[in-house]
Amino acid sequence: MRLDVRTVRLRLAEPLRISRSVTTERDAVHLAVRHGGLTGHGEAVASAYLRLPADLIRREAGALRPDLARYPDPETALAELQHGAVPFEALPAGVLAAVEAALLDLVGKRAGAPVHRLLGRIAPVVAATARTIGIEPPDRAAVLAARLAAAGFTVLKVKAGSADPADDLARVRAVREHAPGARLLLDPNGAWTADQAHRLIPAFAAAGVEAVEQPIPPGTPEALAAVAERSPVPVIADEDAVDHEDACRLAGRVHGVNLKLAKCGGVHQVLRIHAALRGSGTELMLGCLAASSLGIAPAVHLADRARWIDLDGHLLLAHDPWQGIGGTGGTVRTPDRAGLGVLPVPDPAAVARARAAAAARR
Repeated sequence: MRLDVRTVRLRLAEPLRISRSVTTERDAVHLAVRHGGLTGHGEAVASAYLRLPADLIRREAGALRPDLARYPDPETALAELQHGAVPFEALPAGVLAAVEAALLDLVGKRAGAPVHRLLGRIAPVVAATARTIGIEPPDRAAVLAARLAAAGFTVLKVKAGSADPADDLARVRAVREHAPGARLLLDPNGAWTADQAHRLIPAFAAAGVEAVEQPIPPGTPEALAAVAERSPVPVIADEDAVDHEDACRLAGRVHGVNLKLAKCGGVHQVLRIHAALRGSGTELMLGCLAASSLGIAPAVHLADRARWIDLDGHLLLAHDPWQGIGGTGGTVRTPDRAGLGVLPVPDPAAVARARAAAAARR
């Protein structure tokens, strides 16, 4: 097998402000694993918060080339990866998830089956995804909410963490007024103290919020469990739920854990955590970073395992270089194509340059 690596810049259509940062673009490292005339694709996006810069992704993926070349086929490599074999065990979680995605895509193509069938589900996966509204002035949030509701979104996630919590409450109320039929999630990204969380969550619940992600800073799971115990709505751990160990520590103590493949290490780790949480009362949320359809697709194939779905990272982009999982109308779905089922989309700028060059030659 041969591994090719290239980096692309993903630009957001609009800046996304959360409590700790503003995102306008991300570097995405695309992995292509080639074998027997077929290619499997995966994507790892750079993240300062996850301490995963693009150069580290490229370096770690490149170092894997000789190991992948020694495997006789992608099925063997995938099995070794999912059992924690030496070439894979030390990879950063985001790189591991991308390599696994590329191998799943390739194995699915060789089997002529979509990934969700490889994972045991016969029917395609269809799920309503949340659409994120960042920290915006209430009037701007109202316009966005109305537009998204008209497009078909039934779940909206509102970011919180303004210096004045009253601003966050005004934003939520504006969203509720202009998207009255939508389910609302709230995400302060750890911006509140525990005392603030105890005081504020009931007010947001009264404004229509049905669940709150990571209200307090990560690192104190006992405090997060105490917030969850007193909360009138479900509390979902995100930054406190990085991997299998974190999820098991929180099982039965919070209402949900938000799993991002880039955090936990990929599809096999989500399945492992899902099995570990069964019967605990703690349910799954599937989340994502800003990424292309290629980066989001593996999680879509798992969406039937989760109560909450927040897989809108590709919808935040000015140009998505891949397509196939939908989402623009509020619903993501697995294609009935082999592998991950996504297809490349030409860059409009590149197409325009090619047309101009062709015209100049005539």
